[in-house]
Amino acid sequence: MIAWRYLRAKRAEGGVSVMTWISLIGITLAVFALIATLAVRSGFRAEFVDTILGANAHVTIYNLGEVDPQTGAIDRTLPDYTEMAARVADVPGVIRVAPLIKGQVMANARNRNAGIEVFGIAPEDLRSIPRIGQGDAHEGRVEDFADGIAVGSGVARELNVSLGDTIKIISPNGVKTPFGTKPRVNAYPVTYIFSAGRWDIDRTRVYMPFDEAQVFFNREGVADELEVMVEEPEEVDKLMMPLLNAAGERAQLWTWRDASGGFLNALEIEDRVMFVILAILVLIATMNIVSGLIMLVKNKGRDIGILRTMGLTEGSVLRVFFICGAFTGLIGTALGVILGCLFAIYIDPIFAFVNGLSGGNAWDPSIRGIYYLPAKLELSDVASAVALSLGLSFVVTIFPARRAARMNPVEALRYE
Repeated sequence: MIAWRYLRAKRAEGGVSVMTWISLIGITLAVFALIATLAVRSGFRAEFVDTILGANAHVTIYNLGEVDPQTGAIDRTLPDYTEMAARVADVPGVIRVAPLIKGQVMANARNRNAGIEVFGIAPEDLRSIPRIGQGDAHEGRVEDFADGIAVGSGVARELNVSLGDTIKIISPNGVKTPFGTKPRVNAYPVTYIFSAGRWDIDRTRVYMPFDEAQVFFNREGVADELEVMVEEPEEVDKLMMPLLNAAGERAQLWTWRDASGGFLNALEIEDRVMFVILAILVLIATMNIVSGLIMLVKNKGRDIGILRTMGLTEGSVLRVFFICGAFTGLIGTALGVILGCLFAIYIDPIFAFVNGLSGGNAWDPSIRGIYYLPAKLELSDVASAVALSLGLSFVVTIFPARRAARMNPVEALRYE
């Protein structure tokens, strides 16, 4: 009751000071910034990993390779890819296995050129790729893929092509003639345009029917690799030995963690650093509670002396001022949580507004990799922010509250 009266009292009556309001606003903004940052971090990682798992192989199976005695080159193709794919598909936890032909070539359309990476894949396998054959952002019908090629939205923009247009695919390793190797040039209609949600994928990737890719890249009767999708991509390490045993002794595996592990590790380090920095901001905000409480204790010195002479114990006085400081931290934390959650929920219109103010340059997908700023609220993130803010608020409140409790009532009433 006493703490509540002190909190409601006006400044002229020796109540809550300006410093207390400053600390309340500071804690609110600090908790808001912490929750918003954690939500954006979680959303960015979730979106980035989803684009990896939804458009790329969870595990890629290569051949260790054999040296060609005539040319000295290492041949890593898979001549028995059909049998190998059947064995790998029988491994528990594997949901799809697709033979692939891969090659880096150049694409041309109306005097515009672009470097691309061609994936030769069967039409039924393309339809099963979540971010490619099953995505919402696409043009055309994936069923028409067998009649042409599927290109990323970035490739289509770079070459300024749309559905039905023709693209020339140029490979320097083409037809062998008595006068040397002649570049192979074939023209294909664009029958499907996809968007995988990743700038680097949409900007470089083109899919070609598997049979046509075998002919175009001189891979008749062989495949370059096997693309494997599993039920639990996060637990892919547990399937390494079964996959190696099924693929054969000369097989070599490359998981999605191997391909993107460095970037994900960098994200984890950045997350920890950002959490520490924002935790320091929360600490600075909570330190203002100390200033406000010290001023409150000084203003209420006469009251403390009277209460002590009436029989109020040191512990009771400590609780009075502890409640005053803790209540400030509690209200500031609650307001910060509300603002942070609202920011994460309505991040799309907020981002659109900021992007409009900046002239559309607030987010560069060529640098960020993805096309928008995502946010994902995690209960653990909100709980950690609340625990940090309340813990610091309670700890810093103890010092001025103890000072008030140990005040000598004779000294407090000496000049009254």
